[in-house]
Amino acid sequence: MTHKKTILCVDDEHSLSIHRLMLETRGYRVLTALTSAAAVELFEPGKVDLVLGSAELPDAPSGNLAYHMKQLAPAVPVVLFSGQVHQFHTDAPADLLLKRGAVPPSQLLECIRLLLCKRRGPRRALPPASGRSAAS
Repeated sequence: MTHKKTILCVDDEHSLSIHRLMLETRGYRVLTALTSAAAVELFEPGKVDLVLGSAELPDAPSGNLAYHMKQLAPAVPVVLFSGQVHQFHTDAPADLLLKRGAVPPSQLLECIRLLLCKRRGPRRALPPASGRSAAS
């Protein structure tokens, strides 16, 4: 049995409720925070598999959420939403920057799945079962 992947969502209350519902119905465990500071408190390297958040937060404007998360765990993918994609957002160390409202939920879920697969790496072939002969 595989463990549920944990996604930390950082955004305003309305967006959080939408993201939480969408992600939980797909089997993800979701942690939520309204500010970058709250996200840093919730974030535990090794226990959060992906961060999904706003590039414009009241306490961390201009994509600073990505900087904070990448300092804590560089390998954890960070996906940011922005109302308008500005140059300072594209300079942020986010793995993916999306225009808010321009990406359908199915495409967002596929992006998340791909980022999580990329982080995990390729699946390894199972070793042959011991005690079985090739001639059986």
